[in-house]
Amino acid sequence: MSQAHEKGVNTPFPVAQVFIPIAGSDQEFPVRRIYCIGRNYAAHAREMGSDPTREPPFFFQKPTDAIQFVAPTKIVDHPYPSLTKNYHYEVELVAALNKGGKNIPVDKALELVYGYALGLDMTRRDLQRFMGDQKKPWEIGKSFDLSAPIGPIFPVGKVGHFTKGNIELSVNGVVKQKADLSQMIWSVAEQISKLSEANELFPGDIIYSGTPENVGPVVKGDVIRCQINGLPDLSIKIV
Repeated sequence: MSQAHEKGVNTPFPVAQVFIPIAGSDQEFPVRRIYCIGRNYAAHAREMGSDPTREPPFFFQKPTDAIQFVAPTKIVDHPYPSLTKNYHYEVELVAALNKGGKNIPVDKALELVYGYALGLDMTRRDLQRFMGDQKKPWEIGKSFDLSAPIGPIFPVGKVGHFTKGNIELSVNGVVKQKADLSQMIWSVAEQISKLSEANELFPGDIIYSGTPENVGPVVKGDVIRCQINGLPDLSIKIV
């Protein structure tokens, strides 16, 4: 970490740090990087046009200002973003790290996890596909303001590790996505291990661990409700 990031450095303007509330605590989790794994449920991989039996894991990132905190029991307004006419939901389990390292072995990987949250990887699908078709980076489809709604982080000591259990998303009360966390192609431990081969991981990194099949569009007025067994529901309204 360079000296420019150390305390006491005189800067011409402040830059806000992004935090996520920690459940049952007055502490907040400082977000360093947001990693997301693509096509991590077999049916969703096929839905997106790839072969889940052969494809190694791949990751992309979102900026920290993609975070939109969604408190449990609330339905939080979520703005329909600019430049898109095909705005998709993707419900995901999120792992939050409080330790880091490189080349982490799978059997040690879960030691890095501080806690878990329920999240949404919102996607400007038309922009993602348009850029992909042109063999250009599809960052504009994934990495934009408020594209990562998330609930509070629950420490592992309270909720344990999530290796199985229901993950589900409904729109206006109609179930759209439903799977079991055990159906992930790459487990959270494997994701951490693989990701640490490419990048040194640090405390404050969070990992969106992939979405089940049946992603689809929403329009203004729609209410999205996300569920994972063991975590409070997350609900947003598209405005």
